[in-house]
Amino acid sequence: MLAGLLQAPAAASTTVDIDVRAGLATVPATAIGVNHAIWDAELGTPAVADLLREAGVGMVRYPGGSYADIYHWRDHTAPGGYVAPGTDFDTFMAAAQRTGAEPMIIANYGTGTAQEAADWVRYANVTKGYDATYWTIGNENYGNGHYGAAWEADDHADKSPREYAANVVAYSAAMKAVDPDIKVGAVLTMPGNWPDGIVGPGDTGTWNEEVLTRAGAAIDFVDVHWYPSDALAKTGQITDAVHLLRQQIDELAGRDLGISLTEMNVDVGMNTQPGALFLADAYSGLLEQGVFTVQWWNVHNGIGTVSTIAGQRDYGDFGLLSSGGCNADSICEPALNTPFAPYHALSLTSSFAQPGDRLVGAGSSDPLVGAHAARRPDGSLAVLLVNKDPSRDHDVTLNYHGWAPSTATPVVSLYANGASAVATAPAGTARSQTLPAYSLTLLTLRPAGASAGPRAPAEPAASGVTDRTATISWPAVAPGLKYEVYRQHGGASEQIGETTGTSLTARNLEPGRRYTVNVLARDAAGRLSPASPPLTFTTTSPATSTCTVELTRTTDWGNGFVWSLDITNNADRPVTGWTLAFTWPTTWQNVTGGWNATWQQTGTTVRVTGDGTLAAGGTTNVGFTGAYSGPNVPPSVFTLNGTVCS
Repeated sequence: MLAGLLQAPAAASTTVDIDVRAGLATVPATAIGVNHAIWDAELGTPAVADLLREAGVGMVRYPGGSYADIYHWRDHTAPGGYVAPGTDFDTFMAAAQRTGAEPMIIANYGTGTAQEAADWVRYANVTKGYDATYWTIGNENYGNGHYGAAWEADDHADKSPREYAANVVAYSAAMKAVDPDIKVGAVLTMPGNWPDGIVGPGDTGTWNEEVLTRAGAAIDFVDVHWYPSDALAKTGQITDAVHLLRQQIDELAGRDLGISLTEMNVDVGMNTQPGALFLADAYSGLLEQGVFTVQWWNVHNGIGTVSTIAGQRDYGDFGLLSSGGCNADSICEPALNTPFAPYHALSLTSSFAQPGDRLVGAGSSDPLVGAHAARRPDGSLAVLLVNKDPSRDHDVTLNYHGWAPSTATPVVSLYANGASAVATAPAGTARSQTLPAYSLTLLTLRPAGASAGPRAPAEPAASGVTDRTATISWPAVAPGLKYEVYRQHGGASEQIGETTGTSLTARNLEPGRRYTVNVLARDAAGRLSPASPPLTFTTTSPATSTCTVELTRTTDWGNGFVWSLDITNNADRPVTGWTLAFTWPTTWQNVTGGWNATWQQTGTTVRVTGDGTLAAGGTTNVGFTGAYSGPNVPPSVFTLNGTVCS
């Protein structure tokens, strides 16, 4: 009887769809990144540089988080902080070169000057010839006290985003006067994370709004950080967060800027499987959305609160590698530079997402199983499966769309809970795999046929977007081809049309909906090309309607807000007993109270019922308080008594 009670729970059944027709971003050489810090005496050692090279690291950041805003490169000092011997800039660059990684350098905004930053560029790229391309201005500078919390050094009397933006312009001009080929980044906040949405005292907009409006023309990329609570459950927010960030960039800077995410970690399980699973899932998700580098915080950090997570000892250490230290209770970490679980996840992720790969769509029937896929230039496919279930194996059935796997046994790399390394061996089939509880599994698959099709079309463009239609166009690939247009939909895209021309008008679209599409070419032999880069557009509300709704964002405090809605009856007759309805785009948004009407939320649908009559041509105002625990994406469609409003 006891033996029966102790049996592991039965494996869960999960379906995963992989769709090579749903092309996402291409993996850059800078994709897999980590942070170095000048307090870490191991920063420049060959042992650490080699471990990072073996893990596939392509970018390393220096001089280390908040230390960047007190660090003076010329004399290698950080007043108020500890600087370890042998961690100067030249030592860092030697280690980066040994790793084979591109440097990302943080110029001192908090206690430095534009001239100091320009002199650093001169030393790096003119005197030493390091060809260091990526430079950011400061680190988490919104944490300078302007919004209350103050952890970031800032000697400027004015700590507003307006002042930061003005200095970014000055820094960029001085630095690019030395080397016009460098790329300069500015610090922004990750949508859905403090202080996103907050308008500080004396400001006319949020941190992101002020910085992008004032400094957008002077920068080449934006830099954000992400430390989510309950991290394993938050990777589903990545698509919306990056979408909102790009929307802000487009609307406020008016130009295409890159996105780097240069610090990330978890709040529970830093050294054990939660950190490993989150790293693989989050790196993959962010790279799919075109973030050009994702960087773990950090290489070494030191022992923290010791606990047991999923049967494994966790040291509360944000480092990828052990610092070899002990706490006051004489509990000691493993030997110096012993890799923790997230290091192995980083290594597996770099094997999955290799430079030049095109990430493609993947979807899972179970939220506890994450799925990602990458198509190699040679036509093979890599599939990364993340089992976030701490107690159950998952039997996974894999379906492929637009691509057929070979019948050969795939090569499978597994990182299991508590393992000291990634294990690689042939296992299972291309269509069936068992994922151990709390594990990472990487499948490498060959295609069933070796015949190459046409090359992928270039990135399409959208024009004439209305509430119901959009015209999608693209450059021709070659004569005699047919083009197929697909709408991404989880792990199985839907074809919305085909043509022998180079444009197609999609019809019967839904108002206010975000669409991501790809174009593929098919030749006379029926061979399908790889997918084009993705195109994302959002349909509008109707140009005219019997009702109009105008949303005003009144205030925001980082996880809650007040909004108001002006509802106008454009009809020539009054509306009695009206109901306004909208649907939240996400599951992490909700109404907490309202006025001037009766408010009710069921699931993600909100209904607002008025007690009176809305006169012809009349307007009424209603308002509500809301809460969010992720990117606060506004609803894009409102209906009044079932009619879509403009």
